[in-house]
Amino acid sequence: MRQFERRNGRLGTSIVILAAGEGKRMNSTLPKVLQPLAGRPLLQHVIDCAHAVGADDICVVYGHGGDQVRAAFADVPVRWALQAAQHGTGHAVQQAMPETPDENQVIVLFGDVPLLQADTVKGLRDASGTDGVGVLTVDMDDPFGYGRIVRENGAVVRIVEQQDASENEQAIVEINTGVMCCPAASLKQWLGQLSNDNSQGEYYLTDVLAMAVRDGIAVHGVKAANQVEVMGINDKKQLAEAERALQRRLVDELMIQGVTFADPNRVDIRGELSCGNDVFIDVNAIFEGKVTLGDGARIESNNLVRDSRIGPGTVIHSNCHIEHSSTGSHCEIGPFSRMRPGAELADRVKVGNFVEVKKSTVADGSKINHLTYIGDTTIGSGVNIGAGTITCNYDGANKHRTVIGDGAFIGSGVQLVAPVQVGKGATIGAGSTITKNAPDGQLTLERGKQTSIEGWQKPVKKS
Repeated sequence: MRQFERRNGRLGTSIVILAAGEGKRMNSTLPKVLQPLAGRPLLQHVIDCAHAVGADDICVVYGHGGDQVRAAFADVPVRWALQAAQHGTGHAVQQAMPETPDENQVIVLFGDVPLLQADTVKGLRDASGTDGVGVLTVDMDDPFGYGRIVRENGAVVRIVEQQDASENEQAIVEINTGVMCCPAASLKQWLGQLSNDNSQGEYYLTDVLAMAVRDGIAVHGVKAANQVEVMGINDKKQLAEAERALQRRLVDELMIQGVTFADPNRVDIRGELSCGNDVFIDVNAIFEGKVTLGDGARIESNNLVRDSRIGPGTVIHSNCHIEHSSTGSHCEIGPFSRMRPGAELADRVKVGNFVEVKKSTVADGSKINHLTYIGDTTIGSGVNIGAGTITCNYDGANKHRTVIGDGAFIGSGVQLVAPVQVGKGATIGAGSTITKNAPDGQLTLERGKQTSIEGWQKPVKKS
């Protein structure tokens, strides 16, 4: 058994996350705890909370879809406990206890309660003390169907389920969330005393509280700030409600930092968004993965930005798709542009409408204004790329690189067949297909002879 040191005089913390449920109401082949919320699985949010609490030991109790669940978190530092058959929450926690140090406090969380915040969990742990028991509660607008918290002199004495509650007890609006904190040694003892003599034939974790009261252990009820934080996710409707609640929380945090949103309700952050000062984000912007927006960046409507860094003062016009890319300062992209992985723009670069850039670097001040594909290309500074230009980087088997020197001018409708180099200050005439290197400072043309055919007749549509 691993041993954990005390931190600042307190006991170590073991967090047990119950994630074995099937989630039938999701009507999905994907296990419930892998359903996506803000771009990450439900379980990931709970694990992140556990790490933020400062847990020494995190155990995930898994069951349904176990191979999928473990594979999704193969690189996450947690230990796993299998609940092969589901016999209730008490039985689930039992699976995690053999490797849990006796001297730790144990906090039980749920893999389908993803909005719980670390400060709330810390408050529950602190209120429990080293020997007491803590249970997280919340006041519900409509508590019907939930276990009610019964207190005497402020202390929790029992939890009464809806079907067993008296008329007075049914009037109680404080309900049990299921999240609790117990000393590990005591919890092991109480779990061993659980009975499944109930209508469901299951071992209920909530029965532990009555055992604690019986043994003279203080049970502290700690209220969560709101219902949203402790909401469980059981179906796609609740998943959508949680998505909107989390998005609003993320946007509120960014607005406090000074980010301006045209409409806080029409933005989706599916990952980590970091913003500098005076950033503006218009409606229907989607951010996925890790995205950084520099000071004064402006994201117009209907943009998707994924795992990218946008430099200070850069403007992303409407309807662009930017993925695994970066820009320097004061660039301009779009509208209707696509930046594919490996697109790297320096400062003051212009990428205009219907331009696609992939695995290419573009140096300071260059412009790619219209209807152009740039792939596997190195573009120098001060270059102008004309409309309809294509870098032909693929020969059917391999990719090849195009290099365009500083100050070059590429006319409209040009095909640059890689591997090829265009020299510094060179000009490529419109409509050319360039297959050989173009020298510095010269005009290079490649055009077939233009011919007009007398007496030619337009084809007629057949009836």
